[in-house]
Amino acid sequence: MITPFDDTYFMKKALQEAELAFEKGEIPVGAVIVIDNKIIARGHNLTETLNDVTAHAEMQAITSAANFLGGKYLLNCTLYVTLEPCQMCAGALYWSQISKIVYGTRDEERGCIALQTKLHPKTEMTGGILAEEAASLLKRFFIEKRNLN
Repeated sequence: MITPFDDTYFMKKALQEAELAFEKGEIPVGAVIVIDNKIIARGHNLTETLNDVTAHAEMQAITSAANFLGGKYLLNCTLYVTLEPCQMCAGALYWSQISKIVYGTRDEERGCIALQTKLHPKTEMTGGILAEEAASLLKRFFIEKRNLN
């Protein structure tokens, strides 16, 4: 039986969150957290809206998922995020013990891979899912931002 619930399906949902951030003038990064093919949390960047440097999409989703599950550990959960997590988010994901991270596009300068941030030993990470779409949205955002200034 073919299931429509694959990495591409959930990354499209994360991209929808990134679009919401874009519309608010936030850096367009979106995230969803999934367990058993069900989205239990959504988030997008809110750093400008909340005037909070920690209000990244992943942080919003982690908090929401923990509230949904009634506990701080995200075992058997997968995070879909449009941009490779930064060091701060990777650290929070470490402590959450999330089972899997799937990201869209790399952050070659500030991402957890470039900075060699450790993830939980049981956390799997894969990337490149809808990377072009995620990168294109980020590029469009920064081009528009530069043209406004």
